[in-house]
Parts: sequence; structure tokens; C-alpha cells
Amino acid sequence: MAEPLLIVDGANVVGSVPDGWWRDRAAAAVRLRERLAPLAAAGLPDLPAPVEVVLVVEGKARDIPAADTVRVERAAGSGDDTIVDLVGAAQPGRRVIVVTADRELRARVSSLGAETRGPSTLPRPDPR
Repeated sequence: MAEPLLIVDGANVVGSVPDGWWRDRAAAAVRLRERLAPLAAAGLPDLPAPVEVVLVVEGKARDIPAADTVRVERAAGSGDDTIVDLVGAAQPGRRVIVVTADRELRARVSSLGAETRGPSTLPRPDPR
């Protein structure tokens, strides 16, 4: 069985933390990518490792570099549509978890068999 696939709605998760992300969206996406990096090897409390981690970025955050343990998917248009496409392309039977607070996106990916979680599922940002 393939390792679980954790897809993170970058714009939605970044926007869930009022830390000034709006001043520099690309830097906020990089900070999120760094928070996600350990999850590939550590997993989450109810999602044992190893985990394939995918961060979907769009707009001004689209040009951030990838990391060794986080695949960065650059949405050409809508980040939500890119996430739906990723879920739809997943291997049948593979566990897919989408992290977003977007209700419409949750409904779209749930209809394809993905689990959904809110942004609080992820490690919180360092308050510095």
C-alpha cells in the first residue's frame, strides 16, 4: 500500500494565522513549507509516517522553491482545482488527506474519497 498523501491548501492554511502573511505571501508560504517538512518522517498523531506531503501554492506564492520532503505544486490557476486534480489522480485505495478550512473544497475532495482536516491539524507556527 502506498504511503498516505497529505495535500495542504497553502493559501487557506497561511490565511488561517494572522501573522502578517499579507505583507509577503511568498515568505508566508515558505514558512508553511518549513513547518510541513518534518511531517514526511514524523507524520501526525493519527497519521503514521512516512507521509508524502504536497503543498499547493498559487498567485504570488507560486514561485517558492520546493524542499526535500515537501513537494510544491504550483497552481496555474485555481489552487482548489489543482487540489481536486491531485486527489482525483491519486492511486485507488490510497489514503488522501486534504488540509483546508474551505467548505466548498472539502465537499469537492470528500466526494472523491479524500479525508479533510482543518488547519489546526498542522503544527502551529513559531510565535517569534
